[in-house]
Amino acid sequence: MSFSDIWLFLQQGILSGLVTGSVYALLAVAVVIVFKATDVPNFAQGEIFMVGGYVALFLILVLHWHYAIVIPVTLVVVALICAFFQRIVMERVIKARGVGVQLVIATLGLSYVLKGAVRQTGLGDAPRSLPAIIPPDTVIIGEAVLTRLDLLILSTAVVVMIGLYALFNHTRIGKAMRAVGMNPKAAQIVGVSLVRIRMAVWALAGLISAVSAILITPKILITPDIGHIAILAFAAAIIGGITSIPGAIIGGFVIGVAENLVGLFVSTNAIVVAPFLAILIVLIVRPQGILGGKVQVKKV
Repeated sequence: MSFSDIWLFLQQGILSGLVTGSVYALLAVAVVIVFKATDVPNFAQGEIFMVGGYVALFLILVLHWHYAIVIPVTLVVVALICAFFQRIVMERVIKARGVGVQLVIATLGLSYVLKGAVRQTGLGDAPRSLPAIIPPDTVIIGEAVLTRLDLLILSTAVVVMIGLYALFNHTRIGKAMRAVGMNPKAAQIVGVSLVRIRMAVWALAGLISAVSAILITPKILITPDIGHIAILAFAAAIIGGITSIPGAIIGGFVIGVAENLVGLFVSTNAIVVAPFLAILIVLIVRPQGILGGKVQVKKV
């Protein structure tokens, strides 16, 4: 392999990795904000993402709605599903003094319910994809080739990340979410409603998941089993630091770039291994993640 080939592969791998990594980053942020607010990993994250894709698919293929209507309706539907699940199921488990294991099982139950519901619609009988939002014209950057859809995915994801930064730092509800994530008891003492904030956090996680689904499903085929993408979101969150939103974003981009570089330089069969290899390296070098806080030792 000549130097020019290596340089071409590097450019293509990094740029393509940033595109896919931006979606992983958004899903990792959804994982992190739920974990920080409830101290429970959301194992239904992949199925929430999947439902976002199928809601949009239903509105387009069955109802023949335009994207201008499909996008906001999909975001609202998925956000409401997540908010109602938190309010009706998770809060009851919390009030019953349920332990972490019971909350985790509740999220697993949600994942099976969502997957089963999609299978019953008939849309999940065959792999499908959303129609392209914009024409898939190619764009050459340096020597790498992307599509206009790739640029839309990356730019939209960055805009969402900037919006999340503004939300968490410049709005009352965003600051309340951060307070609940840092110290829920102290937040409750100063008047923050834990029930409402937890609902808002789950709704926000659903919103982010729906955005991710709408962005990436025109590029990939979706099935009821596509929820396994959540494994990559958890990998990104662990690499960046499971309690760090900026870390989750960095972790998402790291996973995306690593996958593409491994696929180009090693083998497409090795792509599956790349995220877990990255996790192992980070855990050995920095167990708390790239932007995680100090390692805490708890007595049991």
